[in-house]
Amino acid sequence: MTIQYRHHAQSAHRLALYWAPPVGSALATIGAAWLGRDTTGARLGDRPVLQGFDAERLVQLTEAPRHYGLHATLKPPFSLAEGSDEAQLGAAIDAAARQIAPFMMPPLQLRLLDGFLALVPAAPCPALDDLAARCVADFDGFRRPAPAAELARRRASGLSRRQDDNLLRWGYPYVFEDFRFHVTLTGRLDPAEADRLQPLLATLFAPAIGMPFEVNDVTLFVQDEAALPFYQRWRFSLTGRGS
Repeated sequence: MTIQYRHHAQSAHRLALYWAPPVGSALATIGAAWLGRDTTGARLGDRPVLQGFDAERLVQLTEAPRHYGLHATLKPPFSLAEGSDEAQLGAAIDAAARQIAPFMMPPLQLRLLDGFLALVPAAPCPALDDLAARCVADFDGFRRPAPAAELARRRASGLSRRQDDNLLRWGYPYVFEDFRFHVTLTGRLDPAEADRLQPLLATLFAPAIGMPFEVNDVTLFVQDEAALPFYQRWRFSLTGRGS
């Protein structure tokens, strides 16, 4: 089944294939309230109150992930190649999703990654790695090559030889062997602030994580204009049969 969340008449500025928690799930609800934004357009619950952090600081800490919404990247944001359109991409994703079987993911846990807090799998998941690899490779014909300015920006952070090769070939350094599933919850934090915030976020998200769960769809996110946030456009069910 394919679910459409929002219609827009204009061509998208950028698109991305993400994993997003099921609508109405504890993770979707808590995560949207934490970030202060629901990418389906649903009404938000109250933003959490965390001891030692005022409301203004929490807005600042979540600014970067709020722009993209609660998600984990499978195929990073890209512009459509010349001659491609969103309908063609959607049809290709739908056809691929019908050949991919749902699978169980290990529980998520809160970790500090490169200075930001994120939810990551507690154990390796080969089926997840395969799904991400397919999303990167199978739909790359729809991707416009990354402009020189974007390549330079990515390289400025420091890349390995393999990551630089990935950047040139796939438009993003952290794919295949360098893929790391993560649901970003904050921007970069100084170490002292991270130490204070991590146990509070662990408590906040405890009702939504800690148990294995099924990955049974992928979601196409869309950004209409460069400065605008991403939102959910289509959700594609994985309906293939396992081996």
